[in-house]
Amino acid sequence: MLGNNFIALIVTAVVCVAWLRIMDFFAYKKWIGSGLSRKIIHIGTGPIFVLCWPLFENVYYSRFFAATVPLLITLQFLLIGLGIIKDQSSVDSMSRTGDRKELLRGPLYYGIVFVVLTIVYWKDNSIGMIALMILCGGDGLADIVGNQVKSMPIPWAPNKTLAGTISVFFGGWVLSVFVLGVYKIWGLSHGSFTGYLLPVTVIAIVGALVESLPFKDIDNITVPLAAVILGHLFLL
Repeated sequence: MLGNNFIALIVTAVVCVAWLRIMDFFAYKKWIGSGLSRKIIHIGTGPIFVLCWPLFENVYYSRFFAATVPLLITLQFLLIGLGIIKDQSSVDSMSRTGDRKELLRGPLYYGIVFVVLTIVYWKDNSIGMIALMILCGGDGLADIVGNQVKSMPIPWAPNKTLAGTISVFFGGWVLSVFVLGVYKIWGLSHGSFTGYLLPVTVIAIVGALVESLPFKDIDNITVPLAAVILGHLFLL
């Protein structure tokens, strides 16, 4: 049993790290901008990680094996941000300005949330999955769309736009429904798929509103926190 968990851990780590390093390489070669690279990583890491969960054994402690992957990546962000590890490609792909200290804020919070939600909710509870997908698809897509599509600013946050806020809802909803649908197809979901649609819609709307608030660098905490609170109201 532990042997299978070790294999699952290795496979998950290889897949997730490969995803990060590919984006790092693209940003380092200037094939894509660092901002776009950061958001692609932000969007793609969650679904890739969550879809690896079925590889682990159906026992309680498997969640700790899985959480090791984001934990190690988060520790890497911490060490790079502190200057203990020199990794300019990671800095280029994960920061807005090329300052390594940026990794000590958004990327670090992002990783911590992944670890906590994996351990607390795991694959037998959709709340954690939905919160991660709202974080990844919603918050990740906001900057991309907000910077590309011209629209009116949000009255309470002039540096954010209506298009960006709508994209938070759309991206979070799509990723949540996609992952829940895959789990249902694989026979790993306990509830009705259609029964998830209304709660996910409400959670995605609230997640978009929370992301639109004028608070800097804490979206990676406030958005999944709101999703978790609503998940407990609608899904338990």
